[in-house]
Amino acid sequence: MEDRLVISMIQCFFIAFGVIVGGTIIGSIGSFLTGEAPLTSMFRIAKSLRIWAIVAAIGGTFDAISNFEKGILDGSTFDVFKQIVIIVSAMGGVKTALLLFEWLLGDEVT
Repeated sequence: MEDRLVISMIQCFFIAFGVIVGGTIIGSIGSFLTGEAPLTSMFRIAKSLRIWAIVAAIGGTFDAISNFEKGILDGSTFDVFKQIVIIVSAMGGVKTALLLFEWLLGDEVT
């Protein structure tokens, strides 16, 4: 059971990381094609994709809510713990992607 948790954590981390990196790069190409400044739009896009990357990584909000419900109502604390760890892992992927863009572009993404 613990191996599956570690696998889920790693997958959620990289899914969230990929959503931020891919969405920001593809979105900045669209900004370039429309005549906007691509680097400025990269910051804006990365900032607006944060919550969507977490939702995509955990597989949608309804699965997370049902896992919390199952953990609380059925007394299965491991399910609640697992869901919290997966959400924290997805947040780590988002933060890592934002740090990568801060290092590459030389400005803070707030």
